[in-house]
Amino acid sequence: MSATPAIRDERLRRWEQRTGGWLIGLAMVYLTAYAVPILAPGLPHAWRRTAQTVTFGIWALLAVEFVLRFALAGRRWNFVKVRLFDLATLLLPPLRPLRLVTIVFMVVRRNASTLGRVRLRLGTYVAACTALLLFLSSLTILDVERRNPDATITSFGDALWWSITTVTTVGYGDLYPTTTQGRLIAIALMVGGIALAGLVTATLASWFMDRFSELRANEAQTTSEISALTEEVRRLRDELHAQRPGGGPSGPAQEPGEEPGEGADAPATASVP
Repeated sequence: MSATPAIRDERLRRWEQRTGGWLIGLAMVYLTAYAVPILAPGLPHAWRRTAQTVTFGIWALLAVEFVLRFALAGRRWNFVKVRLFDLATLLLPPLRPLRLVTIVFMVVRRNASTLGRVRLRLGTYVAACTALLLFLSSLTILDVERRNPDATITSFGDALWWSITTVTTVGYGDLYPTTTQGRLIAIALMVGGIALAGLVTATLASWFMDRFSELRANEAQTTSEISALTEEVRRLRDELHAQRPGGGPSGPAQEPGEEPGEGADAPATASVP
């Protein structure tokens, strides 16, 4: 009997949790093999070929891993819909380096239960993802643009400046991509910047809502404790009043300033001759 979609989704979740660590390791190797030939154009041909082989091999492994996750998914159409960017970074060569950013997000999502309420470490992860996104987009745009005679981005410094102005949507226009691949990279960078900003905004809003909920809960608890203490004080006061002579619920009323035993209903005392 075939597994139900819920069981398949549970298998997918366990698979993703187990593979998070080696995905990060592959991402770091990929980053090194991809960055060195771009930052060192005079690298010997043998080293460049080795770097290309490593990047292609890691891309193939990531593609196989994506296919395996698709096969494990219980709701495969939903799986594809929420991972369209993952699929694009696998199929479109200019976007493949940005796969590293999605790997970081993926690992954070997969280990959400073990990261101490991810929000506590969100700043670290967002900063790391932002730096990684800027670095990769700078490398990629430099790689595809500097071979074009009309290129305005010809050094890593120019590429980094362009990445910063693009991801922040400032866009001064002094540097811009002149190739189709460069424009695709620009689109991916703008979408990534918007996604990061949305993540930060949503998480901060969630944090504030949680803080307000905690304050309301503390206020309600304090009010309840005050009510309980007030009731206890009232009960103790009633007990003390009941223990006083003539102060019980059925005791006679006593006028202010009147001594005990005196009053209209007090028994008459015999006169001494």
